[in-house]
Order: sequence, then structure tokens, then C-alpha cells
Amino acid sequence: VQLQASGGGLVQAGGSLRLSCAVSGHTFSFYAMGWFRQAPGKECEIVAAVSRSGRSTYYADSVKGRFIISRDNAKNTVYLQMNSLKPEDTAVYYCALGPSYSGIATMELEYDYWGQGTQVTVSS
Repeated sequence: VQLQASGGGLVQAGGSLRLSCAVSGHTFSFYAMGWFRQAPGKECEIVAAVSRSGRSTYYADSVKGRFIISRDNAKNTVYLQMNSLKPEDTAVYYCALGPSYSGIATMELEYDYWGQGTQVTVSS
């Protein structure tokens, strides 16, 4: 299984970025997906998750109302639209392949496969 994340970069506070994660080697539509992030000196935390159908989503309180997770099962890709970015959003962002059930996975240990990470830096 391969997960290829892209779309990170440097942006000013208040700006937007869209992360993409292309998945190969698994039947993408069978699996829940998630985005995590890890800032320097901090633990990895979940940012958002989406069910395999795309109908159910979860967001960390810190990003609610600003980030949107979505998926295109025809393209084997999950997205994270990040708006109104803040300096505290600066981190390496990882996409991850979750369990093959219809719900949402919010715990790191539920995810078996991870992408390589993409750096997001928000300047003040």
C-alpha cells in the first residue's frame, strides 16, 4: 500500500492550502481515511477523519469550521482543504489509511498505513 501526500507549503496566516493524498495498492473505497499532524516537540494528533463512503466526518476542535476533509473514491484520493490558517497549524501533515468499516476512526492506533508527510508552515 502506498500513500502519497502533496500540497503542503508556506502560507501566510489567514491563507489556504489544499492537501491531497493518493492511495494505491488497496481498494480505497473500503477504508476510512484520516489526516494527522505533528508539530515540533509535540505529539501526533488527529486533524480530521472521513468514513469510507465520505458521508461521515470528524474534526479536531482546533480545526472545526476551518478545515474540510473529503474523498473521491473514483480517484483513490483524500483531500484536506485548510482555510483561515493560523501559525499554530504549522506541522508535518500525514494522511493515513484506517480500518475497513463503515464508521470513522479517530485513534492513531486504528491506522495501519501512513503517507510520508507534507510540511505546512504558516507565517504570522
